[in-house]
Amino acid sequence: MNERNPVVRDARTLGIPKMLLLGLQHMFAMFGATILVPILVNNYFNGEGLSIQVTLICAGLGTLFFHLCTKLKVPAFLGSSFAFLGGFQAVANLDTGIFANMTMGEKLPYACGGIVVAGLLYLVLALIVQLVGVKRVMHFLPPVVTGPIIICIGLSLAPSAVSNASTNWILAIIALAVVIFFNIWGKGMLRIIPILLGVTISYAAALILNAVGMTNADGSAILDFSGAAAANLVGLPPFQLCKFNLTAILAMAPIAIAAMMEHIGDISAISATVGENFMEDPGLQRTLIGDGLATSLSALVGGPANTTYGENTGVLELSRVHDPRVIRIAAVFAVILGFIPKVAELIGSMPTAIVGGVSFILYGMISAIGVRNIVENKVDFTKSRNLIIAAVILVCGLGFSGGLTFHVGEADITLTSLALAAIFGILLNAILPGNDYEFGNDIRGDVSRGLGQNPQNSELK
Repeated sequence: MNERNPVVRDARTLGIPKMLLLGLQHMFAMFGATILVPILVNNYFNGEGLSIQVTLICAGLGTLFFHLCTKLKVPAFLGSSFAFLGGFQAVANLDTGIFANMTMGEKLPYACGGIVVAGLLYLVLALIVQLVGVKRVMHFLPPVVTGPIIICIGLSLAPSAVSNASTNWILAIIALAVVIFFNIWGKGMLRIIPILLGVTISYAAALILNAVGMTNADGSAILDFSGAAAANLVGLPPFQLCKFNLTAILAMAPIAIAAMMEHIGDISAISATVGENFMEDPGLQRTLIGDGLATSLSALVGGPANTTYGENTGVLELSRVHDPRVIRIAAVFAVILGFIPKVAELIGSMPTAIVGGVSFILYGMISAIGVRNIVENKVDFTKSRNLIIAAVILVCGLGFSGGLTFHVGEADITLTSLALAAIFGILLNAILPGNDYEFGNDIRGDVSRGLGQNPQNSELK
């Protein structure tokens, strides 16, 4: 305990102005990663993907709903999940069955429908946890399964990072350099928000390059503010109802396995950071229900999957204010921003190259966290079973670039590479003898199971 900076568990003692400032800090911590998800998805769907406005509103309302489900006890913020990016890309690339003649905008609701089902799988896991306990459940989802799946999520996205960056390598390198600098040498809050800083500073560089007449590699203008100029200051977000198709569901739903591991890792990290056992009270089943329903409700109206954010755990560590009320203030700020179209359009005008530069780190970090998952849980690859499971997952996740299509009657059902990786990994782990993994024996290993983009749990021992 730092006596000069004691933990504050009731932020009301600080006064309303400081509470608002702390809430704003949490909003900035989540902002960069949260808005980056719809920006990336829009690239997959040729500009017809997720709305930044809808994303912000769903993040804010999802966070508030999560707090209700967890008895207002867990100081967690729910932002956009990166785990489902591979699923979005897979749905965007579908060209069989009903998807053969669809525009990108027509495919998006089906991707969201798959996420609705993925969110409902959280409820299934919550029920199982309630019935048999978390340790027995995690026995069937050891790091030898989840680690390689997370590696595949990052590596499958790598080509899109290079493609986006190649539109303007100068901007991409600036964005990449800024993220690296602040992530390694940044102090305090600056180290918590490297992605936001990378986007902001490289955007400023784009303004300068555009002003001096520089263009992208293809001759197009670096910046286009026509959309922002035409947008209203205040307006309703473009909500759209999801649609359901078995192929899209099979592309998205299996990713819930990685997302649920992310959730468990983040809840472990938050518990360790604030010194409360949230696995027991309010219970992992309640946090899973809150996260899963928030994800399903978000996708129902055209938003991305939600997930607990490691960035905000870092802010808890930094500020030493552990009151969930400040998180709820941040959620309200996010909802308010979602009703300002001009802000969304300004964000949407961000050059593709900046997205590519940030993605170099982001996608690589996702894969690196999968490696960390394996290392910190001391997975023994001298055992043939572990080698076989990891090998099959990696080949399935990276080898089936176009997925695997089955013809059932008049319908075409496509299993994406990530879906195949998850299915084969879980099956092999269940069938092959020698599974000796036990959840809860190593807190660092358990915490590392998430996909949080900027873990800041320096005091975990």
